[in-house]
Amino acid sequence: MMSRMRELLPAAPARPPDVEDDFADGPDPALWIDRYLEHWTTPDRARGRHAATPDGLALRIEEDQPDWRPEDAPLRVSHLQTGSFSGPVGSTRGTHRHRPGLTVRTAVPLNLLWAPRAGRIDVVVSASRAPGCMLAAWLVGTEHESPRDSGEICLFEIDGRQGTEGWTARTGIKAHHDDRLTTEMIETPLDFDAGAPHAWAVLWGDGETVIGCDGRVVQRLQQSPGYPMFLMLDLFEIGPPGGSYPKTAFLHSMRGWRTA
Repeated sequence: MMSRMRELLPAAPARPPDVEDDFADGPDPALWIDRYLEHWTTPDRARGRHAATPDGLALRIEEDQPDWRPEDAPLRVSHLQTGSFSGPVGSTRGTHRHRPGLTVRTAVPLNLLWAPRAGRIDVVVSASRAPGCMLAAWLVGTEHESPRDSGEICLFEIDGRQGTEGWTARTGIKAHHDDRLTTEMIETPLDFDAGAPHAWAVLWGDGETVIGCDGRVVQRLQQSPGYPMFLMLDLFEIGPPGGSYPKTAFLHSMRGWRTA
């Protein structure tokens, strides 16, 4: 991280994590759903591509992969999320109403695999080196209690690039439809190669959100959502297909603690 970021991130809790996954055998089905916001699209378009490798779980964008929704093309995604919720087909109820005009095409059950109201998450990832790709980690309000509970904590959004220099990360909070939050995003130059493994963390609750990387604070925000949230880990290809496939990013580990 840039040298101006000297504040140390608090240490992880001494107790064992409430959830964890090293992805050695692929994503744990008791924790993850590998379909990206399936309720806004169809199962074949939502289903992600991934493979367990010695380097971790490879999220993959493959040449024959369909766009997430025809209306959003070109946009392809492979993804993990820790739960699901939607209203009936044709309704506008569902997790992460991040684009105007979304209506439910595939009804999904309420499935709270892990949806803390506050806590800490540590993830170790390697971003994609493919230009046009983006690796992201978000916490998003489940919205199953209220459509107002729609805020997002952006742990990171990292655009793919070749080489070891020039990487940046977008971090912060997006209010979406939650009038209790204020959208507050920053972009930070990274002084490391984000295509290699690095440890990101977020701590949230009691009106504060802290985002960090490799033990240093990246951003401290004086606000936080206070409702159940799903964790989402995503690799996107944004723009027309091109270059060589598969395009990959790696998930090495995830640990999570819930705060009472």
